Amino acid sequence: MVIRTAQVNTGTVVSIRGSVIDIRFQDKLPEIHNQLTAGPIDIEVLIHITPEVVRGIALVPTQGLARGATVIDTGHPLMVPVGEQLLGRVLNIFGSTIDNKGEIKARQWRSIHQKSVPLSAHTTTSEIFNTGIKAIDVLAPLERGGKAGLFGGAGVGKTVLIMEMIHNVVGRYGGVSIFCGIGERVREGEELYRELKDAGVLDKAVMIFGQMNEQPGARFRVGHAALTMAEYFRDNARQDVLLLIDNIFRFVQAGAEVSGLLGQLPSRVGYQPTLATELAELEERICSTKNGAITSVQAVYVPADDFTDPAAVHTFGHLSAAIVLSRKMASEGLYPAIDPLQSQSSMLTPNIVGKRHYHLAQEIRKTLAEYEELKDIIAMLGLEELSSDNQKVVHRARRLERFLTQPFFTTEQFTGHKGKMVELEDALDGCERILKDEFMDYPEKSLYMIGTIQDVKK
Repeated sequence: MVIRTAQVNTGTVVSIRGSVIDIRFQDKLPEIHNQLTAGPIDIEVLIHITPEVVRGIALVPTQGLARGATVIDTGHPLMVPVGEQLLGRVLNIFGSTIDNKGEIKARQWRSIHQKSVPLSAHTTTSEIFNTGIKAIDVLAPLERGGKAGLFGGAGVGKTVLIMEMIHNVVGRYGGVSIFCGIGERVREGEELYRELKDAGVLDKAVMIFGQMNEQPGARFRVGHAALTMAEYFRDNARQDVLLLIDNIFRFVQAGAEVSGLLGQLPSRVGYQPTLATELAELEERICSTKNGAITSVQAVYVPADDFTDPAAVHTFGHLSAAIVLSRKMASEGLYPAIDPLQSQSSMLTPNIVGKRHYHLAQEIRKTLAEYEELKDIIAMLGLEELSSDNQKVVHRARRLERFLTQPFFTTEQFTGHKGKMVELEDALDGCERILKDEFMDYPEKSLYMIGTIQDVKK
């Protein structure tokens, strides 16, 4: 009896330019997205150049690879493990653990390239997702199963805000949280790991990283890998998932690097011509179905604080809530530095949040916008030159600004302020009472870095 073994599809390396490798196959071409291996080096097929040659991007450094080296087609795309065994672990793009606790014995592996859920399977009800952070819940409420973006330049507090959300939300909503670090610093990953451990929620979290020092190919695919894991918990385990991505701009940046390495002509501001498609492929997989919801909070670095940058503009289009962080507020010590006039949410309508919440939010915005207009006059002539009505607006606005600050659990060791989580009803009560001038006789600083309005002391 003759036992036939499956024919292994092999090719040879034709050229190597940095991370870009051209490989000639004699028998048949591998499919697009197939994973190829050349010893310890993993390559993903991106383009068919000729009927015999494919062009791929290396997901690891290519040192030691030479022309003429043998490459094996695995016959499948890049796969990652899925399942309950991932909880409490830290992984890389290949599904290997990087927390020194041994390998995961996963029963199931899935391709990172999954189709998005058809529109007919999406849920159509809108639910609010409370975070316990006053400025967000009052002025830009998040949607369960929606996508929220934290926009800001370097050093205004995006990562701190994401860590606080993990702390507040995981304990409250149960479910699973998946943290995806795209092109972030190793230090931030290590801090987050300790934060989750100290909060006692590590056993309900999965962390996956494509660090800043890794190849652009790996950084470009780590978001897809995280989504594949999130989809398992939503569709198979029927659990709600909180997916935190830090930072979606680095995904776009990695795509631009890959595009440049492949020799594609750059588009506006040097970005890849396929920017909109690549971002849509990732974002459209985040949604709610009848089985569960994937709620996503994404940090978005804004280059040079320029909100007209194509990366920021394209990301805006996918979000149900945009939380904009302001460098000016951060410099004044108003943390979280959420800009109340630029932040917005599609949830903030009377039908979803209720009439009282909607009208209060509009009133807060109106008061703060009037104060913004009066700032130039105050700078030139002083507060005393304003009419009594305008002076009242300024006093209200300054007290609102301070009331919307909040001490975070994740920054207790740096600020000395004990962290506070505030229910939406308490936050609305506080804002309503300030707008009714109940705290005119109190100094502004008595409203700074407090939780509920009951914490105010003369």
